Amino acid sequence: MSTLAYPLAFSIRCGDSVTRETMTIHHAVIAGWTGRDVAALEKHIRELEALGVARPATVPIFYRVAASRLTTAAAIEVAGGDSSGEVEFFVLRHGGKLYLGVGSDHTDRKVESYNVTVSKQMCEKPVAPELWAFDDVAGHWDSLILRSWACNAGERTLYQEGPVTAMRPPAELIALHAGAAGLDDGTLMFCGTLAAKGGIRPAPRFEFELEDPVRGLRIAHGYDVVALPVLG
Repeated sequence: MSTLAYPLAFSIRCGDSVTRETMTIHHAVIAGWTGRDVAALEKHIRELEALGVARPATVPIFYRVAASRLTTAAAIEVAGGDSSGEVEFFVLRHGGKLYLGVGSDHTDRKVESYNVTVSKQMCEKPVAPELWAFDDVAGHWDSLILRSWACNAGERTLYQEGPVTAMRPPAELIALHAGAAGLDDGTLMFCGTLAAKGGIRPAPRFEFELEDPVRGLRIAHGYDVVALPVLG
């Protein structure tokens, strides 16, 4: 277990109760190329190839990123104008229990074209400040829906939408990454994304949500993207 520890405050819904707790994150993992639909996975690979990103060596693949990059802030700063968000559900193990949340694997696409691992480290990873007990959704997992929007000049455009079943099940990804023992306490793992409608592109604001239509609930979050100058 890493000695580094990064606290994040969440509202936690378990059954009908909602509590507030600060959770300590030791490890952050970005699972890539997790699609179950081979055609959809190939489409996303081609999207990134169009940006110069080489095909992954394996699918899925698990990138490590500094846990300090995780944030619930309403804005992030990035270098230049070549980064963009993408909605992902994530699982977090804390106190021996598994929780479900939603975030954005915000990534520098220019850097991604020559080094995916470094690109993952370039930007903060915004996450919604709310979690659900995983057991509360496990029985109707196939009903959950992910969405994101690119917001520009007052226009909110649907950027991604699809069921969580587009990605491999969390239990499968956890086993592939961590083995039978499962995730260590304090580990947060992003679990994959959906193809972008109209192609991958930057926007000055990105919004995303995870919807549970069975319970009539959703976790939503958004953040502004502040581009800093690149002077060489």
